[in-house]
Amino acid sequence: MASTHETAEPAVPLPDAPEAVLNVFPLNVMRFVTLLTLLVLALPASAQDHAGHDDPEAAVRATVQSLFDGMRTKDTTAVRAAFHPDGRLMTSMMQDGEPNVVETPIDAFVSALAASTVVWDERVDDGYDVRVDDGLATAWVPYEFWAGETFSHCGVNAMIFARTSRGWEIVQVMDTRRPACV
Repeated sequence: MASTHETAEPAVPLPDAPEAVLNVFPLNVMRFVTLLTLLVLALPASAQDHAGHDDPEAAVRATVQSLFDGMRTKDTTAVRAAFHPDGRLMTSMMQDGEPNVVETPIDAFVSALAASTVVWDERVDDGYDVRVDDGLATAWVPYEFWAGETFSHCGVNAMIFARTSRGWEIVQVMDTRRPACV
């Protein structure tokens, strides 16, 4: 006796080709799932972008550290990145027995660093003063500068920072330079 076995059609037709997926999942649902996936993936990057907002003092200190680490390792890209594109380097110093202010263009500073035959080691204590108000910050950073293993000078870096879309950037450094530390 021959039995007849009938195959029932599924209640919801299954797609048998990739283009058929569009018929099962409406385009709006696919767009929503894609957008949701992108948002979830962007969360870690977003948290990093706003780290300076959560602890701006730590973010300013990280910029200072990045500058001095870049100087020690001759990482001219890191040094340049620590500065705002319009950043300035200024020094208050005695010249010919007279007080004077000397500006060094950032690009000249970076070029001198790249050409140096010794390590530029700007040593600072962690306890320097940082003050923040909204998108403005200052740091009063006493330092000793060593050229390789030789002490060169000491002084203070008075640094002004601005918070930008790239993070905290140095707008200006005004430093003093003394041959002996007190």
